[in-house]
Amino acid sequence: MKTDKIIDRESKVSLYVQIYSIFKEKITTGEWPTGTQIPAEDALCETFDVSKSTVREAIYELVREGYLKRLQGKGTFVIMSAPHHGLIMRTRMTEDVYREGATFNKEIIARGKKEASADIKNFFVTEDYVYFVLCKNMVGVETYLEELFIPLYLFADIENKDTLCNSIYDLIESKGTKKVFKVLQTVEVISLTGEIAVILNKEEGTPALLVSRFLLSSDGSHIGCMRFTGSGSQFKFQMAFERIK
Repeated sequence: MKTDKIIDRESKVSLYVQIYSIFKEKITTGEWPTGTQIPAEDALCETFDVSKSTVREAIYELVREGYLKRLQGKGTFVIMSAPHHGLIMRTRMTEDVYREGATFNKEIIARGKKEASADIKNFFVTEDYVYFVLCKNMVGVETYLEELFIPLYLFADIENKDTLCNSIYDLIESKGTKKVFKVLQTVEVISLTGEIAVILNKEEGTPALLVSRFLLSSDGSHIGCMRFTGSGSQFKFQMAFERIK
């Protein structure tokens, strides 16, 4: 394995950051080409004389950034050789549905482990139970529902997390075993039925707006799903973006 750079143990830069920089350079220069498997962790530890935890931390960061992908039982592979040159953004969703001058109140009406519907099972690619939170949000006199689905492995103690006052994005970033790398959003018009129609106090068949957000990690794992449903005519849906690079 070609190695031009070595670890500087006198440097104030931590070992994992140095290893991360070396691995990233190997990817961006093509020494580790896209589609190839990188050396095993034991070999990397021996080459650079660092601990396995240091190597794993560097690899984890490159996985999160989209350069590498881990495949269970097969190894770690290069999936991107150059940084994305598009606009890099972050988003914070709070009080997404609102009305000018209206008060906003949020109430959790159900939470706990439950068997997911067929579409949620297909999204998470699992038959396991998921953790579910159902909130009723009042914007003035209008009501909309917010549903959250999270795979149980993501949080060992999700029952103890404050999902009412804290953004799920902040919880995942600070406490989750995986981080949000991509958010896919769909917007569609549906007809209200069943429990949703009852909670919103609308007749079945009433048209409503359904906004779905699907959260994915850098390795492609599906780590969360959020759905917002409302039939009010006076509130707006807003998503804010902030440039970070």
